[in-house]
Amino acid sequence: MKNLTVAAIASLAIVVGAVSASAQGAPATPTVAGTIKKVDAEQGKVTIDHAKIPNLDMDAMSMVWKVKDPEMLKGLKAGDKVKFTADRVDGALTVTSIKK
Repeated sequence: MKNLTVAAIASLAIVVGAVSASAQGAPATPTVAGTIKKVDAEQGKVTIDHAKIPNLDMDAMSMVWKVKDPEMLKGLKAGDKVKFTADRVDGALTVTSIKK
């Protein structure tokens, strides 16, 4: 029984170490500056004129984005200056956070 407990603890330590190492090696999602052009809360979309987005290999441009959570759009309107993060979520380009 004692050997089984030691083996279980050793296995857990290996898994935790691997998860920790992969999290540390993952690049951070950069915060990008932009200006809101249009908010479509009903569709959960926002048009942003934004700076370059390195993690998506995207140049500065204006485009329509899906948002991770439509609640994120509350209080936003055309003309607002924002900082946001974006990534691919289930294959779709998605704003994952946004702040004025």
